[in-house]
Amino acid sequence: MHEPSERAPRETIDAWQLGALRDQLALLLEHNAFYREKLEAAGVRDAATVTDVRELPFTTKRELCDDQTAHPPYGSALTFPLDRYVRVHQTSGTTGSPLRWLDTPESWAWFTAGWRRIYEAAGVGPEDRVFFAFSFGLFIGFWSAFDAARELGAMAIPGGGMTSRQRLRAIIDHRATVVCGTPTYALRLAEVAREEGIDLAASSVRVTIQAGEPGAGLPATRARIERAWGATCFDHAGATEVGPWGFECTEQAGQHLNEAGFVFEVIDPETDERADEGELVVTNLGRVGSPVIRYRTGDRVRLAAAPCPCGRTFARLDGGVIGRIDDALTIRGVSIFPSAIEAIVRAEPAIDEFAIDVHRRGALDELCVRIEAPTAPDTAAVAARVEAAIRDALALRVDVDVAAPGTLPRYELKARRVTDHRPA
Repeated sequence: MHEPSERAPRETIDAWQLGALRDQLALLLEHNAFYREKLEAAGVRDAATVTDVRELPFTTKRELCDDQTAHPPYGSALTFPLDRYVRVHQTSGTTGSPLRWLDTPESWAWFTAGWRRIYEAAGVGPEDRVFFAFSFGLFIGFWSAFDAARELGAMAIPGGGMTSRQRLRAIIDHRATVVCGTPTYALRLAEVAREEGIDLAASSVRVTIQAGEPGAGLPATRARIERAWGATCFDHAGATEVGPWGFECTEQAGQHLNEAGFVFEVIDPETDERADEGELVVTNLGRVGSPVIRYRTGDRVRLAAAPCPCGRTFARLDGGVIGRIDDALTIRGVSIFPSAIEAIVRAEPAIDEFAIDVHRRGALDELCVRIEAPTAPDTAAVAARVEAAIRDALALRVDVDVAAPGTLPRYELKARRVTDHRPA
C-alpha cells in the first residue's frame, strides 16, 4: 500500500498508518531486543492485534541513553546486525547525554524522503542552489537535507569548516538561492553581513529553511530573518532519533505533521491523556533499522483546529514548536517558555543578541534579560520597552540590562541563551 498523499482523506491516512505500524511491530518483536522487551512487558506479543498506537508503551530519551550505557556503544534498539548500518550521528546533547544513532541505507532513504517533502512544500526544486550553513560534524543537522537536495536535482553546497564571513562569501559567489541553518545562525550571518557591508536582501537567496530550535515559528523572529535576507523563511522540525517530522507550506500557517512518515499524538504531560496542547509524542514509520515507538519528544505544541488553506489534510501545529517542556522557567509562580521572551525581544529591530539569567535573591526568583543593541540611538529606551512588553505580555517584572556590543555569546547551531543560577 502506497504512502497516503498530503491531501488524502483522514480515514485513508489512519488506515495506512495502522498497517505500517503493524508491519514495523512484527519486525521489532522478532529482531529488536530493546523493543521486544518493552512490547512484551506491556503485553504486546502479536502485532496483528494492535488496533491503536495508544496500546503501546512510551519511549523516553532517558531509556535510550540508559540502554546505550548498558550496551555500548550503540545500544540494543537496533533491528538488524551492525554490519547493515552505514551512517552514525549523535544528538547535540543540549537536553542531557548525547545519543548515538545509526541508519541503514533503507532508513536513510526514508529520512531523505522526509526532507524532499520539506523542500517541495517550500517550493524548492532542481533549479535551486542550496547552501548548508552548518559544520557537518556528528550532529545530524542538515546531513539528510544535503543528500535530499542532491536527490531532488538541486545543487548542494556544503558550508562546513568555514567562518561566518567565508560562508557569506560562498553564498554570494555561488549565487545560492536557498540557505539552510538554525534561526539563530541565520540572524548571526545577517549581523556579520551588516558589519561587512554586504546587502543580503539584494543577494540571490529567495528561501531560507530553519531548524534546530523554536525560532522561525515566532512571528517576530521570522520577520527579522525575512527582512535581513529578503527571502521567505520556512520553519522545520525534527530530531536525530526521530527524523524530519514537520514541514511548512507556502501559506506559512504553522507546521504540517508528516503523517506519511509518522504517527503523532499530543498529550497532557501530567496525565498522559490526549490534549490539543501539550507534549508531542512521535512514532516513526519507515526508519525500521533504528525506530522509536511513542517517543516523548519533550516539545510543547498546539494543534491547529482549522484546515490549512493549502488543502493538505495532514494535521498541523499552530505556530510550530512552542518550546521544550523541560525548558519552562517558573518565576514567582509564573511558568514561562524562553521562546515567549524571544518573541518580545526580536520585535525590537535594534537588538542583535540577548541572554536570559535566572537568580534567587533571598526568597524570590528574579529573571534578567541582557541585550545588545549597538545600532540603537538610545539603548536605555530599548531596554525600557522590552521590560514593559514582558511585563504586559507575561505578567512578570524583569530587569533588562544593556550589554556591550559583541560581549554576548554567538551560536552556529542551537543557541543556549538561558542560564539558571538558582541552586538545584
